[in-house]
Amino acid sequence: MSLKGNVSSIRNSLAFRWTVGVGAGAMVALGLVLMFLLTQATGNRELYERNYDRLLVLNIVVAVLLVLVIGWIGARLLLRLRAGRFGSRLLVKLAAIFALVGLMPGLMIYVVSYQFVSRSIESWFDVKVEGALDAGLNLGRATLDAMALDLANKTRQAATQVSETPDAIAGLTLERLRDQLSARDIVLWSASGQVIASVGESRFTINPERPAAQQFRTARAQRVVTQIEGLDELVLTGTGELASAMPSTGPPVSARIKAIAVVNNPNVGLLGEARFLQVTQGLPAPLVANAIAVQEANREYQERALARGGLRKMYIGTLTLSLFLAVFGAVLLAVVLGNQLAKPLLLLAEGVRQVALGDLTPKAALEGKDELGGLTRSFADMTQQLSDARSAVQQSMSQVDAARANLQTILDNLTAGVIVLDVRGYIQSSNPGATRILRAPLAAYHGKSLGEVPGLEVFAKEVGAQFADFLGDVNAPHGLEQWQQSFELNTATPGAPDNAITLIARGAKMPGTEEFLLVFDDVSEMVSAQRAQAWGEVARRLAHEIKNPLTPIQLSAERLEMKLAGKLDEPGQVLLTKSVKTIVDQVDAMKRLVNEFRDYARLPAAELKPVDLNALINDVMQLYASENAVVPVRTELDPDAPPIHGDAQQLRQVIHNLLQNAQDAQEGKPDGLVTLKTDYSGTSGRVRLSVRDNGSGFPEHILKRAFEPYVTTKVKGTGLGLAVVKKIADEHGARVDISNRVVDGVVQGAQVSLSFAVVV
Repeated sequence: MSLKGNVSSIRNSLAFRWTVGVGAGAMVALGLVLMFLLTQATGNRELYERNYDRLLVLNIVVAVLLVLVIGWIGARLLLRLRAGRFGSRLLVKLAAIFALVGLMPGLMIYVVSYQFVSRSIESWFDVKVEGALDAGLNLGRATLDAMALDLANKTRQAATQVSETPDAIAGLTLERLRDQLSARDIVLWSASGQVIASVGESRFTINPERPAAQQFRTARAQRVVTQIEGLDELVLTGTGELASAMPSTGPPVSARIKAIAVVNNPNVGLLGEARFLQVTQGLPAPLVANAIAVQEANREYQERALARGGLRKMYIGTLTLSLFLAVFGAVLLAVVLGNQLAKPLLLLAEGVRQVALGDLTPKAALEGKDELGGLTRSFADMTQQLSDARSAVQQSMSQVDAARANLQTILDNLTAGVIVLDVRGYIQSSNPGATRILRAPLAAYHGKSLGEVPGLEVFAKEVGAQFADFLGDVNAPHGLEQWQQSFELNTATPGAPDNAITLIARGAKMPGTEEFLLVFDDVSEMVSAQRAQAWGEVARRLAHEIKNPLTPIQLSAERLEMKLAGKLDEPGQVLLTKSVKTIVDQVDAMKRLVNEFRDYARLPAAELKPVDLNALINDVMQLYASENAVVPVRTELDPDAPPIHGDAQQLRQVIHNLLQNAQDAQEGKPDGLVTLKTDYSGTSGRVRLSVRDNGSGFPEHILKRAFEPYVTTKVKGTGLGLAVVKKIADEHGARVDISNRVVDGVVQGAQVSLSFAVVV
């Protein structure tokens, strides 16, 4: 942080403190005004009742705000303490002391005042009156419940009398029961809610009030159900008479008890259905009037008692607000005084903490002339010196990192493979060149032994032996600084074509560490080129040395046959003719061999032009038609294959050589078949030419060196066919792959494929 940043931070801190101070002052002023309003309101009953809700809500809001502010201050103090900031304990201690000083006396006064207010307000109401009202209300309820229970018993007995009465004469029975029960109304209902018979008031109504389905279900379950109706719809007038609470033009409202009992019908379950007997009995007017009077008196008393609770809450809220104001003031005073006392120490502690975290930016210092001001200035100077030293170190580290990055870039782009091993032979690091040369995912085996990589077990063992010998030589007085050795290994994975590679490896011990450096190059192509060049030189010399005497030998033999013709007896003449023929045939064979040597040694440079590979194959296939081919040849040409860069004459020779080898591999097999296929890959932009046969495949020792001259499995072959193919492929920049076709672990033939670049 710069000096300008420190000044800005101090200004922001001052602005924050001013904001907090103004907010706290406004909150205290609001609390004092609220306490004044509460005092005025509680002294004036009319004003109190009119503004009770507003005062209560405002009281709660101010109290909640004070609690939140106190909690916020406490939370900040706890966060400072938990963060371990210097001076936090002092601030917490001061805040706790001041809070206790303000809380303990205030809490004592609060408890005493709370008890006084509660008991004073309770004494304003007579407890005996409340008890008498509750007793009267309970007595009225008990009387009504007793009358309902009596009617329920009578209705159950009446239902027993009606159970044997048919629906046709049920009216007479109900009339008799009405007189016996002194009931106002009796109705016999069916289970579907239809009136069967009725007597009393319901007989003069078109649609009597039908009980709810729930009442029928309850009556069926409990055998009888009662309900008191009309009490809530009546009020007591000033003259002591009953009147409807909601005036209407309908019939007058009266209090009544209804009882519904299920009628036991012996036919239920066969063809009949259940019936229900409803008995309505009016309540005596004096009893109803007294019950309503007691209920209204109790309700009025409870409303006044509710006002008593609100008044008590208001007083208690005022006391609570006063206590919160006292605690808030005490905590705020503690924080302000604590900050003033601990400000210099906090500034120094913050600087120490920043330095400990690695922040060496210029630190703020006090301008005072006391010891603390001098200490902060000395600390700022020390921090500046540390910052300069660290900048120099960071510059040096940046240079080292840049050099390391450059070295890593060089290693990543090296064609040679680089592996770093520890003393146990475990891979510590490797470059992409090592993965490409060894054809193994070395990055996945970092931290593991080199011998655990599939296909590198023998290579790891030989490398370990070389390092062991090297370490013994290093300890000698005139030891070498590195070792060099060539290796030949086969890194092919199971199911892939065998591919032996030749490596030149060098190893050395890395100075200052217990690690070893292994660097190697794939020289397989170079070795193969050297062999091809050597064989080409041999072929050229053989062709020159052998061809010269062949013609004289042939001519001499023919001249002997001509001179001796007719001068020998018949057996001698036969022997002469046979011997001369043998000499001439062998000379012709030697000439063909010499011509092949010459062609291999003097293969002209390819003239690459756009060539339609499919058209070239169709042209060659005229020589391998079914009437000419020893083994059938089938073509599978990709119609989308574009033209390639190639020499038509040399490609024709490649196709002839591959087809001839494939036919020779299947000579004598009745099911022999040669497949010539082209395939275009738009992703790689190359055309692949493949020749497959159903022969016995290549032996393993031949497969690894199939493209070297004079390597063959045929009795009459020279071993130059695939060597010529490889040489022409190299001239075309094509990749050649050779492998055995394996199906279920059994070799089913061989395949040779070439991949050519297309014309762009």
